[in-house]
Amino acid sequence: MIKIIKEKSNRKFIQDLNSRSANDYKKVLKDVENIVEDVKENGDKALKKYAEKYDGIKTDNFLVSPTEIEEALNNIDSKLLKTIKKAYENVYDYHKRQKRETTTYKPHDEDTILGQIINPIKKAGIYVPGGKAAYPSTVIMNAVPAKIAGVEELVMITPVKKDGKVLNSILAAANICGVDKIYKIGGAHGIAALAYGTETISKVFKITGPGNIYVSAAKKIVSESVGIDMIAGPSEILIVADKNANPKYIAADLISQAEHDEMAASILVTDSHILAEKVSNILENMIEKMTRKEIIKKSIENYGGIILTDSLNESLEIANEVAPEHLEILTVNPFEDYKKIHNAGAIFLGEFSPEPVGDYFAGPNHTLPTSGTSKFSSPLSVDDFIKKTSLIYYSRESLESSKDHIIRFAENEGLTGHAESIKIRFKE
Repeated sequence: MIKIIKEKSNRKFIQDLNSRSANDYKKVLKDVENIVEDVKENGDKALKKYAEKYDGIKTDNFLVSPTEIEEALNNIDSKLLKTIKKAYENVYDYHKRQKRETTTYKPHDEDTILGQIINPIKKAGIYVPGGKAAYPSTVIMNAVPAKIAGVEELVMITPVKKDGKVLNSILAAANICGVDKIYKIGGAHGIAALAYGTETISKVFKITGPGNIYVSAAKKIVSESVGIDMIAGPSEILIVADKNANPKYIAADLISQAEHDEMAASILVTDSHILAEKVSNILENMIEKMTRKEIIKKSIENYGGIILTDSLNESLEIANEVAPEHLEILTVNPFEDYKKIHNAGAIFLGEFSPEPVGDYFAGPNHTLPTSGTSKFSSPLSVDDFIKKTSLIYYSRESLESSKDHIIRFAENEGLTGHAESIKIRFKE
């Protein structure tokens, strides 16, 4: 079922892998543009229309009430609540170390002060999928870095279930993370409401969080007016393994990504032909036992693959070329091998660090760059919720010592007004 790819064909496989996208925006772009423009122009009136059409709710009040949150906390399974709290603690502990402070310094002992001012984004919005796919882990991964950064007002939107309610686990996670307002709204219309504001939903300055093709297209459209985190593509895992790796673990980990959707990519890169055959056989049997086996089969058939290499070094080179969202290193010495990796969203070392540990519990963010974008992008972090402002002070003496250089630069670029701004300060 899974393709075994040898050296001559692996380049094309990698190219196809990083060019795949579930976000074929052309199919939905016109519809999404119309929705976004309607909400922008007509506010709550348009929002109510689309909420009834797409979310299945008819209401004049999208805001989740304190009573609803209290009910969720009372009705949620106590063991699940404990797990959410522990995951929150782990994620908080990891992200608090990312917080930056304003810094200033005096270069060259001159009467000059330079610096960088750190301020949080004042208002941020997070999108949390609901309905069929509801993820309290997404609440934690987006809300925690925002709160640590110091965001003053953190707004969350999420679609409702068929009964018109938000999943208990999502409301509980939002409460634990300190989300300020929660609205029962989803889709492209929800993104537009956050980006432009309506009579009842205030405009935010940045939107983060995953969603379907309509949500992604809406984020792309509104990014001209508001900050966004990233347009993440289908999920992916790449496993680098040597002959000593456990084939059962590898098969299970490949499945863990394939079950996301038909566009997810699950790849093994190994220099062991024997391991490749074992994984292929185990994978086929294991898939039949999975509840989402039809999705897994399509994912493996379309974007799964085992790439055979001549050496471990070649395997690591391919990993760098693919630049995967998730990279597992299952080798004899992963603590040395990972140092050769330059492009990956998150790296998991050894047999007992499977990718789901990072999805839910370890602490690092699970919002990661996909489709090769880890070559230039990073996981969601506290940095995504701050702004940096430069600070400059020159005394008269400092400016005088530098004025000739500045004037020369300005005149070289033909900007005589810039040059005069310096000259005028030293004229009698």
